[in-house]
Amino acid sequence: MPPGGGEGEGEGEHGSTVQSHPPATVRRDEDAPPHSTPPLSDVPPVASEENLEQEQQPMPNVPEGALVEILSRVPYSSLCRFKCVSKPWLALCSAPDIRKRSPQTLSGFFYHDEGDALRFCNLKGRGPPLDPSLPFLRHSYKNVHVEQVCGSLLLCNCWNSCLPSEGDYVVCNPATQEWIVLPPVVFLGQDQEGSHDVTPSVYLGFEAAVPSRFVVFATPHNVGVLSGEMAIYSSETGQWTYVQTKWASESLMDLSRRIRVFLNGTMHLSTRYNYNTMVTVDAEGKVWREVPMPLPKKTVIFNTGQSQGRLYAWQMGYHYGCQVYIWVLEDYGTGKWALKHTVNVLELFGRHCRKDGQYYEMFAFHPDCNVIFLTDKKEMTVSYDLDSQKVSVICTEGMMGLPYTPCFAELQSAGH
Repeated sequence: MPPGGGEGEGEGEHGSTVQSHPPATVRRDEDAPPHSTPPLSDVPPVASEENLEQEQQPMPNVPEGALVEILSRVPYSSLCRFKCVSKPWLALCSAPDIRKRSPQTLSGFFYHDEGDALRFCNLKGRGPPLDPSLPFLRHSYKNVHVEQVCGSLLLCNCWNSCLPSEGDYVVCNPATQEWIVLPPVVFLGQDQEGSHDVTPSVYLGFEAAVPSRFVVFATPHNVGVLSGEMAIYSSETGQWTYVQTKWASESLMDLSRRIRVFLNGTMHLSTRYNYNTMVTVDAEGKVWREVPMPLPKKTVIFNTGQSQGRLYAWQMGYHYGCQVYIWVLEDYGTGKWALKHTVNVLELFGRHCRKDGQYYEMFAFHPDCNVIFLTDKKEMTVSYDLDSQKVSVICTEGMMGLPYTPCFAELQSAGH
Protein backbone atom coordinates (compact mmCIF):
# COMPACT_ATOMS: atom_id res chain seq x y z
CA MET A 1 0.00 0.00 0.00
CA PRO A 2 1.59 3.33 -1.03
CA PRO A 3 2.02 6.07 1.52
CA GLY A 4 -0.67 8.69 1.91
CA GLY A 5 -0.27 12.38 1.24
CA GLY A 6 1.16 14.31 -1.72
CA GLU A 7 1.83 17.78 -3.16
CA GLY A 8 -0.43 19.13 -4.99
CA GLU A 9 2.11 25.64 -18.42
CA GLY A 10 6.33 28.45 -24.74
CA GLU A 11 3.85 28.44 -27.38
CA GLY A 12 4.50 26.73 -30.68
CA GLU A 13 5.88 23.37 -31.61
CA HIS A 14 8.09 21.26 -29.36
CA GLY A 15 10.17 18.36 -30.58
CA SER A 16 10.55 15.11 -28.67
CA THR A 17 13.86 13.62 -27.60
CA VAL A 18 14.56 10.35 -25.85
CA GLN A 19 16.36 10.40 -22.53
CA SER A 20 19.45 8.21 -22.23
CA HIS A 21 19.08 7.43 -18.53
CA PRO A 22 17.72 4.06 -17.35
CA PRO A 23 13.99 3.38 -17.54
CA ALA A 24 11.81 3.94 -14.52
CA THR A 25 10.86 1.16 -12.20
CA VAL A 26 7.36 -0.02 -12.99
CA ARG A 27 5.14 -2.57 -11.31
CA ARG A 28 2.12 -3.69 -13.31
CA ASP A 29 -0.49 -6.35 -12.66
CA GLU A 30 -0.41 -9.30 -14.99
CA ASP A 31 -3.94 -8.61 -16.17
CA ALA A 32 -3.03 -5.15 -17.47
CA PRO A 33 -3.90 -5.12 -21.22
CA PRO A 34 -0.95 -4.68 -23.61
CA HIS A 35 -0.96 -1.72 -25.99
CA SER A 36 1.34 -1.20 -28.93
CA THR A 37 0.14 2.22 -30.09
CA PRO A 38 3.11 4.64 -30.08
CA PRO A 39 2.42 7.68 -27.94
CA LEU A 40 3.56 10.46 -30.25
CA SER A 41 3.79 8.92 -33.70
CA ASP A 42 4.71 11.24 -36.57
CA VAL A 43 2.60 11.27 -39.71
CA PRO A 44 4.74 11.09 -42.87
CA PRO A 45 4.29 13.93 -45.38
CA VAL A 46 2.01 13.42 -48.34
CA ALA A 47 3.86 12.03 -51.32
CA SER A 48 4.83 14.42 -54.11
CA GLU A 49 2.84 14.53 -57.33
CA GLU A 50 5.79 13.01 -59.21
CA ASN A 51 5.86 9.97 -56.95
CA LEU A 52 2.11 9.59 -57.22
CA GLU A 53 2.35 9.38 -61.00
CA GLN A 54 5.05 6.74 -60.75
CA GLU A 55 3.04 4.56 -58.38
CA GLN A 56 -0.50 4.75 -59.69
CA GLN A 57 -2.64 2.16 -58.02
CA PRO A 58 -6.24 1.30 -58.92
CA MET A 59 -8.97 2.01 -56.41
CA PRO A 60 -10.10 -1.05 -54.47
CA ASN A 61 -13.05 -2.93 -55.94
CA VAL A 62 -15.42 -1.94 -53.14
CA PRO A 63 -18.71 -0.05 -53.46
CA GLU A 64 -18.10 3.65 -52.89
CA GLY A 65 -20.56 3.91 -50.02
CA ALA A 66 -18.99 1.01 -48.18
CA LEU A 67 -15.49 2.36 -48.78
CA VAL A 68 -16.44 5.74 -47.34
CA GLU A 69 -17.88 4.05 -44.25
CA ILE A 70 -14.68 2.03 -43.80
CA LEU A 71 -12.32 4.98 -44.22
CA SER A 72 -14.37 7.21 -41.93
CA ARG A 73 -13.55 4.80 -39.12
CA VAL A 74 -9.80 4.75 -39.82
CA PRO A 75 -7.57 6.90 -37.56
CA TYR A 76 -6.62 10.21 -39.19
CA SER A 77 -2.89 9.40 -39.12
CA SER A 78 -3.60 6.31 -41.26
CA LEU A 79 -5.62 8.37 -43.72
CA CYS A 80 -2.59 10.61 -44.22
CA ARG A 81 -0.52 7.56 -45.11
CA PHE A 82 -3.17 6.26 -47.51
CA LYS A 83 -2.93 9.54 -49.46
CA CYS A 84 0.53 8.46 -50.61
CA VAL A 85 -0.79 5.45 -52.57
CA SER A 86 -2.08 7.23 -55.67
CA LYS A 87 -3.97 10.28 -56.92
CA PRO A 88 -7.37 8.56 -56.58
CA TRP A 89 -6.49 7.59 -53.01
CA LEU A 90 -5.30 11.15 -52.33
CA ALA A 91 -8.64 12.54 -53.52
CA LEU A 92 -10.65 9.97 -51.59
CA CYS A 93 -8.82 10.32 -48.30
CA SER A 94 -8.99 14.13 -48.56
CA ALA A 95 -12.78 14.17 -48.85
CA PRO A 96 -14.27 16.48 -46.19
CA ASP A 97 -16.97 13.99 -45.21
CA ILE A 98 -14.37 11.34 -44.41
CA ARG A 99 -12.06 13.74 -42.60
CA LYS A 100 -14.88 15.02 -40.38
CA ARG A 101 -15.70 11.53 -39.19
CA SER A 102 -12.18 10.11 -38.95
CA PRO A 103 -11.03 9.39 -35.36
CA GLN A 104 -8.27 11.72 -34.16
CA THR A 105 -5.66 11.27 -31.48
CA LEU A 106 -4.01 13.53 -28.94
CA SER A 107 -2.23 16.42 -30.70
CA GLY A 108 -1.10 18.59 -27.81
CA PHE A 109 -1.88 20.47 -24.61
CA PHE A 110 -3.39 23.81 -23.75
CA TYR A 111 -1.68 25.41 -20.75
CA HIS A 112 -1.09 28.77 -19.09
CA ASP A 113 2.38 30.31 -18.90
CA GLU A 114 3.72 32.24 -15.92
CA GLY A 115 1.89 35.36 -17.13
CA ASP A 116 -1.40 33.41 -17.28
CA ALA A 117 -1.45 33.62 -21.11
CA LEU A 118 -2.93 30.58 -22.85
CA ARG A 119 -0.39 28.57 -24.84
CA PHE A 120 -0.46 25.38 -26.92
CA CYS A 121 2.20 22.69 -26.95
CA ASN A 122 2.11 20.78 -30.27
CA LEU A 123 3.21 17.20 -29.73
CA LYS A 124 3.40 16.40 -33.44
CA GLY A 125 5.67 19.28 -34.44
CA ARG A 126 3.96 19.54 -37.83
CA GLY A 127 0.68 20.60 -39.38
CA PRO A 128 -1.04 23.99 -39.28
CA PRO A 129 -0.44 25.81 -36.00
CA LEU A 130 -3.30 26.16 -33.55
CA ASP A 131 -3.67 29.74 -32.34
CA PRO A 132 -4.38 29.55 -28.58
CA SER A 133 -5.66 33.15 -28.58
CA LEU A 134 -8.79 31.88 -30.39
CA PRO A 135 -9.04 34.86 -32.84
CA PHE A 136 -12.37 33.67 -34.25
CA LEU A 137 -13.93 34.43 -30.86
CA ARG A 138 -12.18 37.78 -30.44
CA HIS A 139 -14.05 39.18 -33.43
CA SER A 140 -17.08 39.26 -31.12
CA TYR A 141 -15.55 39.48 -27.64
CA LYS A 142 -12.78 41.65 -26.19
CA ASN A 143 -11.96 39.15 -23.47
CA VAL A 144 -11.82 35.36 -23.78
CA HIS A 145 -10.91 33.11 -20.88
CA VAL A 146 -10.72 29.33 -21.31
CA GLU A 147 -12.43 27.68 -18.37
CA GLN A 148 -11.99 24.06 -19.44
CA VAL A 149 -10.73 21.77 -22.21
CA CYS A 150 -12.66 18.55 -22.70
CA GLY A 151 -11.24 16.42 -25.51
CA SER A 152 -11.89 18.47 -28.65
CA LEU A 153 -13.95 21.35 -27.26
CA LEU A 154 -13.20 24.39 -25.13
CA LEU A 155 -15.54 26.01 -22.63
CA CYS A 156 -14.85 29.76 -22.45
CA ASN A 157 -16.09 32.76 -20.52
CA CYS A 158 -16.30 35.67 -22.99
CA TRP A 159 -17.20 39.29 -22.21
CA ASN A 160 -16.99 42.85 -23.56
CA SER A 161 -17.71 44.82 -20.39
CA CYS A 162 -15.44 45.28 -17.40
CA LEU A 163 -16.93 42.36 -15.49
CA PRO A 164 -16.41 38.70 -16.46
CA SER A 165 -19.61 37.87 -14.56
CA GLU A 166 -21.57 39.80 -17.21
CA GLY A 167 -20.21 37.73 -20.07
CA ASP A 168 -21.34 34.64 -21.96
CA TYR A 169 -20.37 31.02 -21.64
CA VAL A 170 -19.25 29.81 -25.06
CA VAL A 171 -18.40 26.30 -26.23
CA CYS A 172 -16.07 26.30 -29.24
CA ASN A 173 -14.22 23.88 -31.50
CA PRO A 174 -10.74 25.27 -32.38
CA ALA A 175 -10.36 22.83 -35.30
CA THR A 176 -13.48 24.04 -37.13
CA GLN A 177 -13.77 27.47 -35.45
CA GLU A 178 -17.41 26.81 -34.66
CA TRP A 179 -18.87 28.18 -31.46
CA ILE A 180 -22.12 28.18 -29.53
CA VAL A 181 -23.25 30.75 -26.96
CA LEU A 182 -25.02 29.13 -24.02
CA PRO A 183 -28.15 30.77 -22.61
CA PRO A 184 -27.80 32.32 -19.14
CA VAL A 185 -27.99 30.00 -16.14
CA VAL A 186 -30.77 31.12 -13.79
CA PHE A 187 -30.90 29.21 -10.52
CA LEU A 188 -33.77 29.06 -8.07
CA GLY A 189 -34.56 32.46 -6.54
CA GLN A 190 -32.97 34.39 -9.40
CA ASP A 191 -34.68 36.38 -12.13
CA GLN A 192 -33.29 36.95 -15.60
CA GLU A 193 -31.97 40.45 -14.76
CA GLY A 194 -30.22 39.23 -11.65
CA SER A 195 -28.85 36.04 -13.16
CA HIS A 196 -25.29 37.42 -13.19
CA ASP A 197 -25.25 38.02 -9.45
CA VAL A 198 -24.37 34.40 -8.77
CA THR A 199 -21.52 33.16 -10.97
CA PRO A 200 -21.96 29.43 -11.62
CA SER A 201 -19.24 26.84 -11.79
CA VAL A 202 -19.38 25.01 -15.11
CA TYR A 203 -18.13 21.63 -16.32
CA LEU A 204 -18.00 20.64 -20.00
CA GLY A 205 -18.76 17.11 -21.15
CA PHE A 206 -17.79 15.88 -24.65
CA GLU A 207 -16.80 12.54 -26.12
CA ALA A 208 -15.34 11.85 -29.57
CA ALA A 209 -17.61 8.82 -29.96
CA VAL A 210 -20.56 11.24 -30.26
CA PRO A 211 -18.85 14.30 -31.80
CA SER A 212 -21.98 16.23 -32.79
CA ARG A 213 -23.19 16.93 -29.26
CA PHE A 214 -22.00 18.03 -25.84
CA VAL A 215 -23.36 18.77 -22.37
CA VAL A 216 -22.48 21.37 -19.75
CA PHE A 217 -23.09 20.98 -16.02
CA ALA A 218 -23.40 24.05 -13.78
CA THR A 219 -23.62 24.51 -10.02
CA PRO A 220 -23.95 27.76 -8.06
CA HIS A 221 -20.54 29.05 -7.09
CA ASN A 222 -21.76 30.05 -3.65
CA VAL A 223 -22.89 26.57 -2.65
CA GLY A 224 -23.68 27.76 0.88
CA VAL A 225 -26.59 29.80 -0.49
CA LEU A 226 -27.91 27.57 -3.23
CA SER A 227 -26.69 24.09 -2.33
CA GLY A 228 -28.11 21.00 -3.93
CA GLU A 229 -29.09 22.52 -7.28
CA MET A 230 -27.55 21.68 -10.64
CA ALA A 231 -28.26 22.83 -14.20
CA ILE A 232 -27.52 20.61 -17.22
CA TYR A 233 -27.30 22.06 -20.74
CA SER A 234 -27.74 19.82 -23.77
CA SER A 235 -26.62 20.92 -27.23
CA GLU A 236 -29.42 18.77 -28.65
CA THR A 237 -32.15 20.86 -26.98
CA GLY A 238 -30.23 24.14 -26.59
CA GLN A 239 -31.69 24.54 -23.10
CA TRP A 240 -30.79 24.14 -19.44
CA THR A 241 -32.57 21.54 -17.32
CA TYR A 242 -32.61 22.17 -13.56
CA VAL A 243 -32.39 19.26 -11.14
CA GLN A 244 -31.73 18.65 -7.46
CA THR A 245 -28.58 16.69 -6.67
CA LYS A 246 -29.24 13.23 -5.26
CA TRP A 247 -25.94 12.22 -3.71
CA ALA A 248 -26.39 10.46 -0.39
CA SER A 249 -24.17 12.84 1.56
CA GLU A 250 -23.79 16.60 1.31
CA SER A 251 -20.88 16.90 -1.11
CA LEU A 252 -19.46 20.29 -1.99
CA MET A 253 -17.66 20.63 -5.32
CA ASP A 254 -13.94 21.32 -5.06
CA LEU A 255 -13.70 24.30 -7.40
CA SER A 256 -9.95 24.76 -6.93
CA ARG A 257 -9.01 21.45 -8.56
CA ARG A 258 -9.27 20.34 -12.18
CA ILE A 259 -10.76 16.94 -11.50
CA ARG A 260 -13.49 17.01 -14.12
CA VAL A 261 -13.61 13.85 -16.18
CA PHE A 262 -16.41 13.13 -18.66
CA LEU A 263 -16.46 9.44 -19.53
CA ASN A 264 -19.18 7.17 -20.90
CA GLY A 265 -21.77 9.94 -20.70
CA THR A 266 -21.02 10.65 -17.03
CA MET A 267 -19.35 13.61 -15.35
CA HIS A 268 -16.90 12.82 -12.53
CA LEU A 269 -16.19 15.58 -10.00
CA SER A 270 -13.98 15.90 -6.94
CA THR A 271 -15.32 16.98 -3.57
CA ARG A 272 -14.05 19.45 -1.01
CA TYR A 273 -12.82 18.33 2.44
CA ASN A 274 -13.45 14.70 1.49
CA TYR A 275 -10.68 13.65 -0.88
CA ASN A 276 -11.50 9.98 -0.62
CA THR A 277 -14.82 10.35 -2.52
CA MET A 278 -15.69 11.23 -6.10
CA VAL A 279 -19.23 12.11 -7.15
CA THR A 280 -20.72 11.36 -10.57
CA VAL A 281 -23.86 12.31 -12.51
CA ASP A 282 -24.99 11.24 -15.97
CA ALA A 283 -25.85 13.66 -18.80
CA GLU A 284 -29.57 13.48 -18.05
CA GLY A 285 -29.30 13.98 -14.32
CA LYS A 286 -30.84 10.60 -13.55
CA VAL A 287 -27.95 8.50 -12.22
CA TRP A 288 -26.06 9.84 -9.19
CA ARG A 289 -23.15 8.01 -7.58
CA GLU A 290 -20.52 8.48 -4.90
CA VAL A 291 -17.38 6.51 -5.75
CA PRO A 292 -14.77 5.90 -3.03
CA MET A 293 -11.17 6.57 -4.03
CA PRO A 294 -8.45 3.87 -3.67
CA LEU A 295 -7.13 4.91 -0.27
CA PRO A 296 -9.61 5.54 2.56
CA LYS A 297 -7.78 8.60 3.90
CA LYS A 298 -9.24 12.09 3.78
CA THR A 299 -5.77 13.66 3.52
CA VAL A 300 -4.81 11.83 0.31
CA ILE A 301 -5.19 14.03 -2.78
CA PHE A 302 -5.92 12.19 -6.01
CA ASN A 303 -6.00 13.26 -9.64
CA THR A 304 -8.16 11.47 -12.18
CA GLY A 305 -8.29 11.04 -15.94
CA GLN A 306 -9.51 8.68 -18.62
CA SER A 307 -7.77 6.47 -21.13
CA GLN A 308 -9.11 3.87 -23.54
CA GLY A 309 -12.57 4.07 -22.02
CA ARG A 310 -11.48 3.50 -18.41
CA LEU A 311 -11.21 5.81 -15.41
CA TYR A 312 -7.78 6.20 -13.81
CA ALA A 313 -6.67 7.77 -10.55
CA TRP A 314 -3.13 8.63 -9.53
CA GLN A 315 -1.33 10.03 -6.53
CA MET A 316 2.20 11.35 -6.03
CA GLY A 317 4.03 10.04 -2.99
CA TYR A 318 7.06 11.84 -1.56
CA HIS A 319 7.52 10.10 1.80
CA TYR A 320 9.46 7.07 0.52
CA GLY A 321 11.30 8.34 -2.53
CA CYS A 322 9.34 10.00 -5.31
CA GLN A 323 6.76 7.62 -6.70
CA VAL A 324 3.53 7.96 -8.67
CA TYR A 325 0.86 5.33 -8.03
CA ILE A 326 -1.75 4.66 -10.71
CA TRP A 327 -5.06 2.85 -10.19
CA VAL A 328 -7.85 1.90 -12.60
CA LEU A 329 -11.51 1.70 -11.58
CA GLU A 330 -12.74 -1.82 -12.24
CA ASP A 331 -16.28 -1.65 -10.87
CA TYR A 332 -18.47 1.40 -10.25
CA GLY A 333 -20.95 -0.54 -8.19
CA THR A 334 -18.48 -1.76 -5.60
CA GLY A 335 -15.96 1.06 -6.04
CA LYS A 336 -13.20 -1.49 -6.64
CA TRP A 337 -9.88 -0.02 -7.79
CA ALA A 338 -6.81 -1.97 -8.91
CA LEU A 339 -3.27 -0.67 -8.56
CA LYS A 340 -1.78 -0.99 -12.06
CA HIS A 341 1.52 0.90 -12.02
CA THR A 342 4.11 2.27 -9.63
CA VAL A 343 6.68 4.54 -11.30
CA ASN A 344 9.92 6.02 -9.94
CA VAL A 345 9.52 9.64 -11.03
CA LEU A 346 13.08 10.77 -10.39
CA GLU A 347 14.41 8.23 -12.89
CA LEU A 348 12.17 9.73 -15.59
CA PHE A 349 13.92 13.08 -15.14
CA GLY A 350 17.40 11.57 -14.85
CA ARG A 351 17.80 12.54 -11.22
CA HIS A 352 18.95 10.60 -8.19
CA CYS A 353 17.31 12.57 -5.40
CA ARG A 354 14.73 15.27 -4.85
CA LYS A 355 16.13 18.59 -3.69
CA ASP A 356 14.32 20.96 -1.40
CA GLY A 357 11.71 22.92 -3.29
CA GLN A 358 11.49 20.36 -6.12
CA TYR A 359 8.06 18.96 -6.83
CA TYR A 360 6.78 16.72 -9.57
CA GLU A 361 3.31 16.19 -10.95
CA MET A 362 1.64 13.71 -13.25
CA PHE A 363 -1.00 15.79 -15.05
CA ALA A 364 -2.48 13.64 -17.83
CA PHE A 365 -3.04 10.18 -19.26
CA HIS A 366 -2.92 9.64 -23.04
CA PRO A 367 -6.51 8.96 -24.16
CA ASP A 368 -5.54 6.17 -26.57
CA CYS A 369 -2.59 4.28 -25.08
CA ASN A 370 -0.58 3.58 -21.93
CA VAL A 371 1.35 6.86 -21.89
CA ILE A 372 1.46 9.31 -19.00
CA PHE A 373 2.66 12.95 -18.87
CA LEU A 374 4.63 14.46 -16.00
CA THR A 375 6.39 17.73 -15.21
CA ASP A 376 8.87 19.09 -12.67
CA LYS A 377 6.89 22.37 -12.84
CA LYS A 378 10.02 24.38 -13.76
CA GLU A 379 12.41 22.94 -16.34
CA MET A 380 11.01 19.87 -18.05
CA THR A 381 7.83 18.07 -19.13
CA VAL A 382 8.02 14.46 -20.29
CA SER A 383 5.92 11.61 -21.60
CA TYR A 384 6.46 8.06 -20.40
CA ASP A 385 5.29 4.91 -22.17
CA LEU A 386 4.32 2.43 -19.50
CA ASP A 387 4.68 -0.50 -21.92
CA SER A 388 8.00 0.26 -23.66
CA GLN A 389 9.42 2.27 -20.72
CA LYS A 390 10.43 5.02 -23.15
CA VAL A 391 10.85 8.58 -21.86
CA SER A 392 10.45 11.55 -24.24
CA VAL A 393 10.97 15.22 -23.45
CA ILE A 394 8.05 17.14 -24.90
CA CYS A 395 8.73 20.59 -23.43
CA THR A 396 11.75 22.28 -21.84
CA GLU A 397 9.69 24.05 -19.22
CA GLY A 398 7.19 23.12 -16.56
CA MET A 399 3.74 22.59 -18.02
CA MET A 400 0.48 21.51 -16.44
CA GLY A 401 -1.38 20.92 -19.69
CA LEU A 402 -4.95 20.08 -20.64
CA PRO A 403 -5.10 17.32 -23.31
CA TYR A 404 -6.53 18.37 -26.69
CA THR A 405 -7.66 16.05 -29.49
CA PRO A 406 -8.91 17.77 -32.70
CA CYS A 407 -12.34 16.93 -34.08
CA PHE A 408 -13.64 18.08 -37.49
CA ALA A 409 -17.25 17.05 -37.07
CA GLU A 410 -19.82 19.85 -37.04
CA LEU A 411 -21.38 20.84 -33.74
CA GLN A 412 -25.11 20.32 -33.55
CA SER A 413 -27.06 23.61 -33.63
CA ALA A 414 -23.80 25.55 -34.14
CA GLY A 415 -24.75 29.19 -34.63
CA HIS A 416 -21.35 30.41 -35.85
